[in-house]
Amino acid sequence: MAKGRETWNKKEREQKRDKAKKEKEEQKKERRENAQKGKSLADMMAYVDENGNISSTPPNPLKRKEIKAQDIEIGVPKARVPEPGEDIREGIITFFNEEKGYGFIRDLKNQQSVFVHVNNCSEQIQKDYKVIFEVEMGPKGPNAINVKLAN
Repeated sequence: MAKGRETWNKKEREQKRDKAKKEKEEQKKERRENAQKGKSLADMMAYVDENGNISSTPPNPLKRKEIKAQDIEIGVPKARVPEPGEDIREGIITFFNEEKGYGFIRDLKNQQSVFVHVNNCSEQIQKDYKVIFEVEMGPKGPNAINVKLAN
């Protein structure tokens, strides 16, 4: 049987493979020498501060706040009962379409736009009239009810 011919290309590939193996072995040896074995638990520990950021220093126990379990609200917060007089507001009608019977009132207290329908008005209203009204939450946002002209 004839001896296999070694071409220049085969030798070149073998040399590259051997070189890559040697480099890999050197890197492995270097990692073993530079490994930091025996790190203490304190060196590996990370803490979370009061703002939720990771830090290397432990939190200050003097800044700790106690929170009662009953104060934590999960889901929609409970509706608060409005104080008497708080539910009546003043505003100016910024837009009113008489044909369709709806418009918007700008609340003078907080500049919020509130929807108003002609069915919730006790008197005839027009644009730029000053009115007093109450607010209730509808499916699409705040609605004005019990709308009356301001004196």
